[in-house]
Amino acid sequence: MREPPQTDEGWYVLHDFRRIDWAAWRDAPERERDRAIEEGVEYLERHEAVEDAADGASGVFSMVGHKADLLIVHLRPTLDALSTAERRFDRTALGAFTEQSTSYVSVTEVSGYVSDAYFADDEEEVDTGLKRYIEGKLEPEIPEDQYLSFYPMSRKRGEQDNWYDLPFERRREMMQEHGEHGREFGGRVKQIVASSVGLDDWEWGVTLFSEDPTDLKDIVYEMRYDEASARYSEFGPFYVGRRFPPADLSAFLAGETVPTVDGEGDAHAHGEGGGHHDHDHGESAHGESEGHDHDHGSDEDQAEDGIRGELEDLNIYAGKPHGEDVYATVLYSEADADELFEEVDGLRSNFDHYDTHVKTAVYDALERDRRAVVSIWDTASAADTAAGFLSELPGIVSRAGEESGFGTMGMFYTVKPEHREDFVEKFETVGGLLGEMEGHGETDLMINREDENDMFIASQWRSKDDAMDFFRSDEFSDTVSWGRDVLADRPRHVFLA
Repeated sequence: MREPPQTDEGWYVLHDFRRIDWAAWRDAPERERDRAIEEGVEYLERHEAVEDAADGASGVFSMVGHKADLLIVHLRPTLDALSTAERRFDRTALGAFTEQSTSYVSVTEVSGYVSDAYFADDEEEVDTGLKRYIEGKLEPEIPEDQYLSFYPMSRKRGEQDNWYDLPFERRREMMQEHGEHGREFGGRVKQIVASSVGLDDWEWGVTLFSEDPTDLKDIVYEMRYDEASARYSEFGPFYVGRRFPPADLSAFLAGETVPTVDGEGDAHAHGEGGGHHDHDHGESAHGESEGHDHDHGSDEDQAEDGIRGELEDLNIYAGKPHGEDVYATVLYSEADADELFEEVDGLRSNFDHYDTHVKTAVYDALERDRRAVVSIWDTASAADTAAGFLSELPGIVSRAGEESGFGTMGMFYTVKPEHREDFVEKFETVGGLLGEMEGHGETDLMINREDENDMFIASQWRSKDDAMDFFRSDEFSDTVSWGRDVLADRPRHVFLA
């Protein structure tokens, strides 16, 4: 019986591979080369900024090997927009020095292997997390300053092994196994998988991105042992390169390393460009597969490093900026507790598919009608992505760290069960002292709805100096000493603003 999975399509994709006529480039007068660079940079910047269309994304890559020198990737809402972008490059002075060595046309898609509810048009059954995930697959971003591996692939249609003869449930089972192995590379490898059935010579175009090119090798190598690949897949040629910003085009044509680096050793950043979804939670490669990063290290982080240093001088453990070896996002809600928990539980079931997810839970404030949703991840980008999903939960009023003033958070208080009541009583005593301190705004003890021994304390202060006065106080020192006997884990004091 015919059982083709349903599909939904997003942006069209063009991989435009170019060889440069280096002999002509060397022989050209300097004014012609300058014009080619100027028009090339203008073209690339305009298309990365998506000035030519209502939406999309573009990026340029320096390729390695004989198959191409340059790759321009475009994603646009229509096939006509891709055609226009391709021809506009040919009309630039830079285009005159290139020839198209090959190209690949495809369209992003999600299939019935992802979710039955999505294709049943049942809005109530499709939670916010799944919607965001699907948006990210249909309208993906192109990661900056990362290595790329592109290859086409198809499913086998042989006499002995024919993917299309298999029942739907058998195919879904193999794709789920494939996806589980792909998620082991969560936080290291991102992907764009686009269908090219009827559009190009293979059935899918797979584009992998990573900061480490060996991860590109490893994910393809390891996943070839999955039955879906080992038995039912065929692969075309592989192309490898690295993205660079348009401003580095002159350096690329001069044979220099791109992206160029500044005196600090950091690659130039790209322009704002198109695309608006970046899901990183570990992806499974090879067509019909499912899956879901950003740099961090801002002035804010450096400020937090200085604060933690001050705390260390007071013999107070401050952990890492968002916790221990993890990253936390915290949002406050005033929604009904049961309604909020139900929504979070739905999101959590999707988060649990990704190896970067540590924990997501709802905490109730001890003394007022307020709840906190805490989501903890292995990577900062995953935590930021999760925050996007969580921000659409009912009754969200703020994200920790966005309030005015200066915020601190003591997290990971795991209380020994026999001392739970003592801990709550101690908090009430300390809370009374805090209320008398100059510069203190409010402090909440938040208790996990599913584990009453898991708590955190969030405080709001007028300024950093006011918060540090508390940490220097005898009352705080006495509380820390007392806590060593009642806590099952070491607390961390995290600054949020």
